Amino acid sequence: MLTALPLTACTKKNQTGTSKYVITAAYDQAERCLSGTVDFTFYNSTDNEISDLQFNLWGNAYRNGAKNKPVSDANAQKAYYAGTSYGGETVEKVEGCASWEVTGDDENILTVALNQPVYPEQSATVSITYTLDLANVNHRTGVTATTVNLGNFYPVLCAYTAEGYMNAPYYSCGDPFVSECADYDVTLTLPKEYVAATSGKEVSRSLAGEQSTARYELKNARDFAAVISDKFKTVTKTSAGCEVTAYYCGETEPTKQLDAACESVKYFSDAFGAYAYPTLSVVFTPLCVSGMEYPALTMIADDLDETDGIYTTVHENAHQWWYAMVGNDQVNCAWQDEGLAEYSTVCFFENYPAYGFTRTAALGSAIKAYRAYYSVYNQIFGKVDTTMTRGLGDFASDYEYVNIAYNKGFLMFESVRTAMGDKKFFNALKSYFEANRFKIASPEEMISHFSALHDVEGMFMSYIDGKVVI
Repeated sequence: MLTALPLTACTKKNQTGTSKYVITAAYDQAERCLSGTVDFTFYNSTDNEISDLQFNLWGNAYRNGAKNKPVSDANAQKAYYAGTSYGGETVEKVEGCASWEVTGDDENILTVALNQPVYPEQSATVSITYTLDLANVNHRTGVTATTVNLGNFYPVLCAYTAEGYMNAPYYSCGDPFVSECADYDVTLTLPKEYVAATSGKEVSRSLAGEQSTARYELKNARDFAAVISDKFKTVTKTSAGCEVTAYYCGETEPTKQLDAACESVKYFSDAFGAYAYPTLSVVFTPLCVSGMEYPALTMIADDLDETDGIYTTVHENAHQWWYAMVGNDQVNCAWQDEGLAEYSTVCFFENYPAYGFTRTAALGSAIKAYRAYYSVYNQIFGKVDTTMTRGLGDFASDYEYVNIAYNKGFLMFESVRTAMGDKKFFNALKSYFEANRFKIASPEEMISHFSALHDVEGMFMSYIDGKVVI
């Protein structure tokens, strides 16, 4: 554990203008447990005085008795490969504050009352000591047969809006994570035979007995994730000034997937704006879904065939632009990053035809899938909710979520591109990216960049409000 920081609650001004996580964590293989300390410096970038901090405890969704399951029933069998398993996140203590308690509808929020209010452009530091017990599960956070997936492995500050903190529960449908960008300084201590794929760039490493300790840095990131394994092999290439490393456990090197990762980083940088981070980890690991994105790290299901692995790799890379660098409310507006990431994926393959994916085929597939969904739900329920902006908890199933966020989102952006023409469409995306890099953008903010170049606001709204007929 880190030694607690001095208990000063407030400084006059944080010169960096950003919050910072200093995380020190150690993994106990025998106990399936991560013990850590987060020294969090909060920079108040709002116009309000802040008297308390609220952190998401995503790891608590895996505990026995949680109200909200982290894995849907449809994915449970594949996820819990060794039978039902539980984990949980325990806050041991919080220092540098007036008081603290675990709150939320599902023990999912750590509320920390500060010693004194933090005014705009001031900062405060608190130190959180916690333990993360890991379930045996092929999911974002858990122990698999070959790896340990460490997504959302530490208390994460809730995003702050005009209505206050966003503290949505852990929905198994979609990605229930909304967080502000911050700087990260992360130190991981692991058994010495383990290799770590992380969001950050390694800046130091030391060996002490049977333990290896490495420190990583990452700036302007919405999250920090890692995957660790004593079976990892690696291969690295450079693209657009970025070190892209594939981590895998099998005998076959994922050559084509790595090529697609490198080429997509170059394409997206040229099409939308420069990739912000010095590294990108593409990690092939057991998952109950195809892939999962984090800043500078993507998890790709290791049981995908080469074709699906290539497609998933490019899609998750697109999320480095639409989620990692340009954020959105993934709980209530999932289409904003998923639909745009899916459409960006097809744009990449349109420009790299050797991979065998075409825009025409993607369009036909999306229309067919969406119409099938509409027909099925109409027969079952007698009506279909086709609105796009709604909470993850409002989707009846993963099937409905995929068709609304991915397929309908894809079709919406295709219609907008057709109406605007390629030059205006891609100029709008560049403008949207540049104006909202490292921010959380609303749907209205996104649409404004397209509407400034062409009258397409009505087209967007007809899709979003569910009025368009496909």
